[in-house]
Amino acid sequence: MVDKIFYKHNGSKSIKEIVEISKAVLVTSGVLDEQIENICSIESAGKEDLCFFYDKKNKAKAGEIKAKACITTPELQGLIPEGVIVLVTDNPKLCFINLLNAFYAENKPCAKIEDSAHISKTAKIGDNCYIGYNVVIEDDVVIGDNCIIEANAFIGRGCKIGNNCRIANNASIAYCLMGNDCYIYTGARIGQDGFGFSVVEGKHKRIPQIGRVIIGNDVEVGANTCIDRGALDDTIIGDGCRIDNLVQVAHNDRIGNYCILVAQTGIAGSCKFGDYVVCGGQTGFADHLNIGSGAQIGAQSGVMRDIEPGAIVMGTPTVPFKDFMRQVSFLQKNSKK
Repeated sequence: MVDKIFYKHNGSKSIKEIVEISKAVLVTSGVLDEQIENICSIESAGKEDLCFFYDKKNKAKAGEIKAKACITTPELQGLIPEGVIVLVTDNPKLCFINLLNAFYAENKPCAKIEDSAHISKTAKIGDNCYIGYNVVIEDDVVIGDNCIIEANAFIGRGCKIGNNCRIANNASIAYCLMGNDCYIYTGARIGQDGFGFSVVEGKHKRIPQIGRVIIGNDVEVGANTCIDRGALDDTIIGDGCRIDNLVQVAHNDRIGNYCILVAQTGIAGSCKFGDYVVCGGQTGFADHLNIGSGAQIGAQSGVMRDIEPGAIVMGTPTVPFKDFMRQVSFLQKNSKK
């Protein structure tokens, strides 16, 4: 059950409204005026709620459904108990997203600038923005319309942030140009020094990092993730990327459009990713690698050489996924001898 203290509930909806929002096909007749109060899991849904059932691996759970209505797939609709209103769709995940957005919303602050915020006189703040407590916005910053800058966030000199962006509490943005519709989560660090040192007379001498971070449109950067600015060339994050918590993107990396980097992925400097690359959790990359578009790297893999477009790899060092499974099978069989 969604806690209405934390999330705004937009009110109950009729089955007719649910059909219009979800684009699902209503199987049960004569129920268009029936009201649904909440969206719930199968386990918690009651007689006023709607649930989803589309996991073919857990068909037995269908018998546990006590919801008023259920959205399922054509393949599974015959398993839904009698008396439950049935809606079917070929894309239940999209229905789920659309209905969640219709039923619930995060509590967002009204447009205002809190008194404790420190904003440079040369900064430009767009219309309908919220600037939270103790926010620091330095000289020549430009922030677009409809942005939310939460408490204790820092935005360094000269940064540009597009429209409809959200910078969560305690995040810091420096040396950065950011597009529209981006969400930078709590504690993220954007634009810090890259890890560049040279040994001079037996000591590690810091190499100045004089590049920027360029973030495209519709990008999400998870909590406590770090994206370093470039040494000379820019660090680039393409449109539509989803970067999880605790990810490290090093200086001069170029991440293509719509890539997914799952938690604790670490990418060394000057790597180039194509579009739609997916990296499982705790994936590590050596520097100066080229990762082709559509490549998928399994969790806890160590990538030490270039990866071809569309390849599915796993292991340390990475090998094609089928080869990795053969290695695992071989080790399991021979470890018993």
